[in-house]
Amino acid sequence: MTLVHPYVTPRGFLSGTSARDAIAANRAAAFGRVAAFTALDLTDSALSPHVQQTFLVSEAPAAAQPWLKAFAQAPETFAGISLAEPVLLGVVNVTPDSFSDGGLYSSEHAAIAHGKALLEAGAAIVDVGGESTRPGAAPVPLDQEISRVIPVIRALASAGACVSIDTRHAPVMEAAIAAGARIVNDVTALTGEGALAAVARGKAAVMLMHMQGEPQTMQADPKYKWAPGDVFDYLQGRIAACIAAGIPRAGIGIDPGIGFGKNDLHNAQILDHLALFRALGAPLVLGVSRKSFIGRMSGGEDAQHRLAGSLAAAVLGVLQGAQIVRVHDVAETRQALAIARRIGAGA
Repeated sequence: MTLVHPYVTPRGFLSGTSARDAIAANRAAAFGRVAAFTALDLTDSALSPHVQQTFLVSEAPAAAQPWLKAFAQAPETFAGISLAEPVLLGVVNVTPDSFSDGGLYSSEHAAIAHGKALLEAGAAIVDVGGESTRPGAAPVPLDQEISRVIPVIRALASAGACVSIDTRHAPVMEAAIAAGARIVNDVTALTGEGALAAVARGKAAVMLMHMQGEPQTMQADPKYKWAPGDVFDYLQGRIAACIAAGIPRAGIGIDPGIGFGKNDLHNAQILDHLALFRALGAPLVLGVSRKSFIGRMSGGEDAQHRLAGSLAAAVLGVLQGAQIVRVHDVAETRQALAIARRIGAGA
C-alpha cells in the first residue's frame, strides 16, 4: 500500500547500555542523547480510516529515514534550563476558578508562597496564570488578569526563579516579561493579536500549545482526521510562524494540549503517539496533571484525587520523550520520575 502522508512514532524504547549496543548493531535508532527505539509505527492519516503499519528499525522503509534522523536530535536547553533530565513546571494558579485548586492561591501572598514551595520541592520553572482556561471558563478582563499575576511574577523572579506566564493575551505577555517572566506559555500558540510580536520583542522563550476551539466551547464536539497527526501539523506550522516572526528556534517549546478540544479517544491517541512530536525538534511539554480525562478513564475521581493517574501519565510521557512536565504535585512527580529513571538505567 502506498502511503500518502506518513507519520512515524518510535516504539520499543531502550536506554543506557542496551540503547548504545543496539544502535551499534544497527538494531535500533537513536532517540535523543541517551535512549533508542527498536521499532516504529508508520501511520497515514490521509487515508480513511487511517492506516498504521509497524516495522523493525532495521527494516524501516525509505519514508521513515528522514524521521529517524530527526529523532536522533534533542534540544539540550530551554530558557537557560538544562534538559538533560526531565524538567518540572510547577503550576501557580492565581485564580478563583481553576479546575484543580481554584481559590487556594488567589491572593498575592498565598501564590508567592506556593511558588516558592514548588521550587523547593524540585520545580525548575513556576508557571503563573491569572485566567482559567478549563473547559467552560469565562474570559477575564485584561486589567484583572494583569493585576493578579504581575506582583507574583515580580516576587518570584526577584527571588531567582525561572517564571513562565500562562496567558493568551499579548498585553499580559508584555507586562509579565517586563516583570521578569522568561517564558510565555500560551494555550493558543501565539495566534492572538500581537502575541508573536510581544514574545519576539521581549526576547522570551515560548511554549506553544494546541487547542481546538475556545475554552468555553472546546469540549462540545471536537473532531480530527487523526488527532496525533493533525496536532503535529498544527504545531509544525506554529513553529514556522514563530521563526518567521523573529523568535529563535531554540526558544520554542511545544505542547500537544491534552484535554484542550479533545475527547478521551483523542487524548489517548496523542499520549500513545507522544514520541511522534519529538521529530519537530523542539522541547516537548506535557500537561496531564489532575486533568478530567484521568477521572473518566478511572473511577470518576475529582481533581483532588487524581494524583496516581497523573503520575502514571507523567512517567509514560517522559518515557516517550516529554522533556518538560507541567504538574501541580511537584515532589510526588519528582520522586516517580527519579525511580523510573533509575530502574530504566539499571543502576
